[in-house]
Amino acid sequence: MASVTIRFSILLILLGLLFFFITGHIHPTALIPTFFGIVLLVLGLLARTESVKQRMLVMHIAVTIALIGFLFPGAMAAKELWAAHNGANMVVMAVREQILMAVICLVFVWLCVRSFIAARKARLGT
Repeated sequence: MASVTIRFSILLILLGLLFFFITGHIHPTALIPTFFGIVLLVLGLLARTESVKQRMLVMHIAVTIALIGFLFPGAMAAKELWAAHNGANMVVMAVREQILMAVICLVFVWLCVRSFIAARKARLGT
């Protein structure tokens, strides 16, 4: 899962940089996915260890960070979409980035949970 974590971290880093440049370098909040990606990149590199306990700890931290990366942008995007539905103005680029970040993080969380379940089954021999 370390290599998967690194791949998803690169996706988040690129997402943040892309939207930062698209918005004309004036919205530093567009870099939020980049910061999440950097944290996941560090955790992915730390997970490349022979120590099973350390790898488990690091990957559980990574999936927790990714879960936060799904919940908060997802909630913000839902709030913006609901407000737009009720007639408020919506910052389209921000909502797009939030939705993309939420989806990327959700897929990563899903893959991690599947991996954790498979690892537990393998340890228990079932």
